[in-house]
Amino acid sequence: MDLLAPNCTETILRDLVQERTGMVFNDDKGHLLLDKLTPLVIDRGFQSFLDYYYLLKYDDKADDEWRRVLDAIAVQETFFWREMDQIRALVDILVPQWVERHKGEPLQIWSSACASGEEPLTIAMALSEAGWFTKIPIEIQATDGSEAALKKAKCGLFRERALRNLPLAMRNKYFKQESEGWRIDPELQSRVKWDTVNLVNRSQVSMYATVPFIFCRNVFIYFSSETIRRVVRTFADYIQRPAYLFVGVSESLLKISNDFELLNIGDAFVYRRTANRESLSI
Repeated sequence: MDLLAPNCTETILRDLVQERTGMVFNDDKGHLLLDKLTPLVIDRGFQSFLDYYYLLKYDDKADDEWRRVLDAIAVQETFFWREMDQIRALVDILVPQWVERHKGEPLQIWSSACASGEEPLTIAMALSEAGWFTKIPIEIQATDGSEAALKKAKCGLFRERALRNLPLAMRNKYFKQESEGWRIDPELQSRVKWDTVNLVNRSQVSMYATVPFIFCRNVFIYFSSETIRRVVRTFADYIQRPAYLFVGVSESLLKISNDFELLNIGDAFVYRRTANRESLSI
């Protein structure tokens, strides 16, 4: 079936997806959104994208369909041991400082856009290598908007490509090769708790943001400045003090928000929650 979307339909569908998910598909990428949604439209038996728009916008049971949309548009390309300078700053500098201030308290870390799980499991590996799991209680929460991505994460089976940056010693220690890929060590896997969270949903974010360390890396590149500002403000409203936010190396909050200040910690750039609650105008 060939589906055609008039420009106006493409625009309102694109705007609705951005409103509900934060994902931006600009004019030059509108066709990518349609390509991703086409199988869902056909599966519904619709003849046009406008019919699908009405379903997502007005149907009382649209929540189930939005979960399918999130799975369809999610970007799941990631790998282990990615942007390790930040994780080393966490493990070697920030965690010791936190432990000194909060002796005996459980440490909570939130990987807020974990995709198929490589980031939180990398954090767990780094903490394990430093011996922190034997010293203090640590809770690693990992969330994503895509249930399909989380299903992969919970399975704990990864393809060779996901391990391409992982040191051989780490692979040998924490993975076992199987016919279909590499299986993460079950004990390490148990260190991470998984859940579905849409970052543009304030009530969902508020349940996880009350931690001292939030990782939200390589997801803001897909958001508009306004959406980033709203997500960061939600983080700032609930995060502990002092608290730190880790974003991707190609992402910047400097022209978007005053809620966090940029610091150089070890060999990494990290954002710290400021006292100022006023955001910059966009």
